[in-house]
Amino acid sequence: MGFFSKIKQGLQKTRDSIANSVNSVINSFTKIDEELFEELEETLVMSDIGVTTAGEICEKLRHKIKETGATDPNEIKGMLKEIIAEMLGENEGLRLETKPSVILVIGVNGVGKTTSIGKLASQLKRDGKNVVLGAADTFRAAASEQLTIWAQRAGVPIIAHGEGADPAAVVFDAVASCKARKADLLIVDTAGRLHNKANLMNEL
Repeated sequence: MGFFSKIKQGLQKTRDSIANSVNSVINSFTKIDEELFEELEETLVMSDIGVTTAGEICEKLRHKIKETGATDPNEIKGMLKEIIAEMLGENEGLRLETKPSVILVIGVNGVGKTTSIGKLASQLKRDGKNVVLGAADTFRAAASEQLTIWAQRAGVPIIAHGEGADPAAVVFDAVASCKARKADLLIVDTAGRLHNKANLMNEL
């Protein structure tokens, strides 16, 4: 099983949980009205999709319902699937046309970003890619040391500064190193943050 297949399999429970919650809301209504939209949006927010994205999904859904003239709540399921698949870019592979391409790995602390980077680097190297790692999580103690161990296991170079260094400087140096080495790919580790915290995401 490939790396991305394993990730997809690992996310199955989350996907099923969200789908079950949405189905539960839709099945409890006999008509499409404002109350249904409110319940649906609340369910999406509670599923950690985020307030802005949940609102965007519901707005797109309103447009689709208006366009199709749908009146049965069960028709919403297919529309929702289309909307979310379109927003996520479902079945799209990694776009690695640029050289170097940059993968910025984002997530909360403890979810396995650093470990995933190591495994991804190893997989991409086996696929013939020239990979460099960037240790831009300069906030968490020993983060760069942990990434260095994974870089050694994968047999790829790593660009790292000391703890507390400016993460932007690390990325700048890592990109420069990639260009000098004519590397195909830079994978950057970042400090833990929630994907729906706008200020922290804007820092990136």
